[in-house]
Amino acid sequence: MKAFDGYWKITWMQEWDRDFVDLVEPGHFRFEGDIGNFVFGAVTGQLDLRYGAEGDHVAFSWAGMDEGDDVSGRGWLQLTAADTAEGRLLIHLGDESDIRLERRV
Repeated sequence: MKAFDGYWKITWMQEWDRDFVDLVEPGHFRFEGDIGNFVFGAVTGQLDLRYGAEGDHVAFSWAGMDEGDDVSGRGWLQLTAADTAEGRLLIHLGDESDIRLERRV
């Protein structure tokens, strides 16, 4: 089991407010080993994960949809405690945002 495995609620995004983050469903990331997915606003993405040697950092590329259009990007997350993480999400040729997550059971 990896340190990030499980469901993580998006608690804050620099570029988008709570109403947008939770527009379609509660904004979140889900990690399962070396893959995962996320949802925020009208954006969905499948994650390809690469963990740092210590397991407390993960870099990712992603591909998905935004209101029916193909989108992709990259990002990273760093554990700040056992159940919190911070990082950055980037949309290829588009927006980017700092992000905070909290693990939920």
